[in-house]
Amino acid sequence: MIPLGDTLDWPFFEQRHRSYAKELSTFAETLHDLPHDDVDAACRARVRALGKAGFLRAAVPAAYGGLTAELDVRTLCLSRDILAAQDGLADFAFAMQGLGTGSISLFGSTRLKETYLPPIARGETIAAFALSEREAGSDVAAIATTATLDGADHVVIDGSKTWISNGGIADHYIVFARTGEAPGARGLSAFVVDATTPGLTIEERIDVIAPHPLATLRFDKCRVPVTHRLGPPGEGFKIAMATLDIFRSTVGAAALGFARRAQHETIKRASSRQLFGGVLGDLQLVQAAIAESAAELDAASLLVYRAAWTKDQGAPRVTREAAMAKMVATENAQKIIDRAVQLHGGLGVTKGVKVEELYREIRALRIYEGATDVQKIVIARECLKAYA
Repeated sequence: MIPLGDTLDWPFFEQRHRSYAKELSTFAETLHDLPHDDVDAACRARVRALGKAGFLRAAVPAAYGGLTAELDVRTLCLSRDILAAQDGLADFAFAMQGLGTGSISLFGSTRLKETYLPPIARGETIAAFALSEREAGSDVAAIATTATLDGADHVVIDGSKTWISNGGIADHYIVFARTGEAPGARGLSAFVVDATTPGLTIEERIDVIAPHPLATLRFDKCRVPVTHRLGPPGEGFKIAMATLDIFRSTVGAAALGFARRAQHETIKRASSRQLFGGVLGDLQLVQAAIAESAAELDAASLLVYRAAWTKDQGAPRVTREAAMAKMVATENAQKIIDRAVQLHGGLGVTKGVKVEELYREIRALRIYEGATDVQKIVIARECLKAYA
């Protein structure tokens, strides 16, 4: 079991969080028994296992099979923190069940919630969030995919989406498209699109350094019922930002899990590696590295769980807090994992050694759901608002 340290003793948490964390930590130790070779099959196996064990209930509201009346961001963060420390793909599987249905939980009609959320909580279906395009990643207002009215009851979606997690294995996608109510960000809408909808195809699968299901989607006259729209027309940007406002903090939590595991592996290595008549951990330089990592880990943890707690207390938006949490946690985790690789020497770059895997896992977290550079812009803008 990878320890959370004294994190759960912090006043951010209630007893239910502590009990949940204990149960999930025990379950997470069984993840190594699941398949790893075929990434699609491995992801499906983790979704099924998490659903069967009841942990995907954290990804949907209680009325539709979930744990709490509304999405509890502290529980989401604890889930990713714990899972990432054990198995990066399990963290990914959990995260996408939440992100791929978060917009439905927040803005979907009762019918859409009843249709899509219960099977997600049970691990019977797989979700995806289709926002990014080749020329519209950080700049959501630049989305070019269109959704055009086709009579009173349908829209026709044309365009493409790329870097879509769970692309190719998802049962439904939350798709953001331009509906033209106004220029830029104010002219977007969001739709639930079933993977079996005619006109939706997988253009290519994308291989990345830490393998997980990723694809480019193509929409060619893809006809979707208007009842599958989330919220009013033109509210797509608001829906995307509100969804990311919840799940951006959880990216920081995943980084915490990777960093905790790296620190755990470093301390084990420093305590056992014989060197110069003692162990590696006797060297002051090694002790300094461990101390720096411990402080960076705690600093990131405080920011992540502050953002989660603030949202759970009813704050309508936590844009600044979530951006800070995501930025600091992912950047600090990169430094902590890099030190772990360095202190493992040749083993640190050997395939199959955990710190080498973590080094590949962490890199993407500094990019997706808002790159570090974008988080800096977001934080600065929020700070400047106070003086406007």
